[in-house]
Amino acid sequence: MKKMSKEDAVPLKEKISFGLSAIPDQLTYQVFQFLIFTFYFTVVKIELTYMLIAYVVWGIWNAINDPLLGALSERTKAKDKWGKRKYFLVISFIPLSITMILMFWVPFEGQIIKFTWFLATIILFEFFYTLFDVNVNALFPEMFPNEEKRASVNIFIKGTTIIALLLSSLLPMILVPNLVPANDSEIPEIMPDYFLMGIVLAIIIIVVTIPFLKYGVKEREEKDEDFEKRPSFIESLKVTLTNKTFLKFVIANTMVWYCFSILPTIIPIYATQILGFEEEGIYVSLGLMIAFLIAALSLPIHKKMGAKFGMRNAFLITLGIWILTLLPYALISGEAFQIPFLLITAAQGFPLSGALFYVDILHGDVIDEDALSYGVKRSASYYGINAFIHRISVILVIVTIFFMFGNIGWEKNYEPVVSDPLLVELGLKAIIFLFPALALVVAIIFMKSYPLHGEKLHAMRKELAKYPELLE
Repeated sequence: MKKMSKEDAVPLKEKISFGLSAIPDQLTYQVFQFLIFTFYFTVVKIELTYMLIAYVVWGIWNAINDPLLGALSERTKAKDKWGKRKYFLVISFIPLSITMILMFWVPFEGQIIKFTWFLATIILFEFFYTLFDVNVNALFPEMFPNEEKRASVNIFIKGTTIIALLLSSLLPMILVPNLVPANDSEIPEIMPDYFLMGIVLAIIIIVVTIPFLKYGVKEREEKDEDFEKRPSFIESLKVTLTNKTFLKFVIANTMVWYCFSILPTIIPIYATQILGFEEEGIYVSLGLMIAFLIAALSLPIHKKMGAKFGMRNAFLITLGIWILTLLPYALISGEAFQIPFLLITAAQGFPLSGALFYVDILHGDVIDEDALSYGVKRSASYYGINAFIHRISVILVIVTIFFMFGNIGWEKNYEPVVSDPLLVELGLKAIIFLFPALALVVAIIFMKSYPLHGEKLHAMRKELAKYPELLE
């Protein structure tokens, strides 16, 4: 990877300002992944069958919502001073903040009404999150059109992402010390803690997004002829879903996001049932915080690995390391292993950091290759489809949990006191190690056949350099 001249380098202020986008983008979704299932299953006490139905409906909604919002962004002309992507960012971030409060406020009793509220709030959240996320991600390859610029900015984005991940652990540790009630009598004490956390999240999102929008977004003006090159929604959908390079990447990335989703979802219950933590919220959050700190410190290492081995090969190495770091979860149990649990959780930071770092650059390469065919970058279309396929990973997580919980005695509700501790232990260890390890093996298989690396990648970039309008 060649070194940029001072004239081509991205200004530090722009890097920092654009990097702020990771806080509203990542903090909201990490809290959603980390706590929504735990909150509604163990605190609100929605039955597992209703949880599964809600997530399936949510997944069907995403099949429409995510690609449509991506296409909407592509087919919308710039709104004067608000630009194209910035317009959608401006109208989405405050509603997104409000949904963070609504998801953790359940003023109802009864399974049906609680189920309806859960479904309505996660669909609202998903709509505004996708509207924000798709346009943030579309800006990245458009504002930073080559690997050198992307790598230099990505280190700031991922550094800020780590801050968002730290906040997603720190806020529960401070505000919700008991994530899972030991018995039903604790539920009235825990509910206000979750609600307060939702309010704090909303405030953080608003405060951070404003400077990002003011100083971090610099869209180039789109010419009418470039706009006309953009395919229709149906054609765009067809082209995107028949791009074999993209499909291999996105299936691998979905398996990675399956791991991102299942680990924080199951860790609070794993810590309570397998290791006997009494205030699991504090210790789980502490372990995750250390992991995210290690992830932040690891980012320069991954940048060097990507430069030395290529982004695709470095990604493969990272996936293999991740499987090894997950294995100890299957080997420990009992209060004597509480400290090792913290160390094992902390060790997830290195592969987590790599997975976060490489995927955006790899995705940018896919979009660049597509731009050679169409003469215009269709970033939002790809990120819209990518967002939908990512949501499939969450459905896979819920199906995994539904299947396993149904076989260990939690087929209806979460019961803190279990009748067969060994069966529960085996089930939880399968969820936290076996299924993620299998997902990572699938990711490795697809990335091994991912073609856009080495000489082919070099040739694509050489061809792209002939079209300066695609690099502006």
